[in-house]
Amino acid sequence: MSEAKTPEVGSIGWVDLTVPNAEEVRDFYAQVVGWKPQPLDMGGYSDFVMLAPGGEGKAGICHARGKNAGQPPVWMVYLMVANLDASIASCEELGGKVLVPARGAGGGRFCVIQDPAGAVAALFQGG
Repeated sequence: MSEAKTPEVGSIGWVDLTVPNAEEVRDFYAQVVGWKPQPLDMGGYSDFVMLAPGGEGKAGICHARGKNAGQPPVWMVYLMVANLDASIASCEELGGKVLVPARGAGGGRFCVIQDPAGAVAALFQGG
């Protein structure tokens, strides 16, 4: 089995959607796109890694609860950065806002920002 390649800095490393009705939305995308859901244990409930027909994880569909309760219901892109703390400082210096403070996840750290135009994205630094 080959090891997963770490996305390069500056690329979109992942996308996910956080919603109150994750099972319904999971089933919607399974039918519309052809993804197969793979449950991901979140300690008392499951979020879902959505697999392409070839078996590669392409996206996540998550419940809006626990640490994800404040996430907006949008397809969140995770932009890979070399240094999360430096990127957060640049974001704020250039008129952006941090909506979700930095925290650990997926073998690294991420935060959610809003740019000066109001668009939302996540910044992710791999471990």
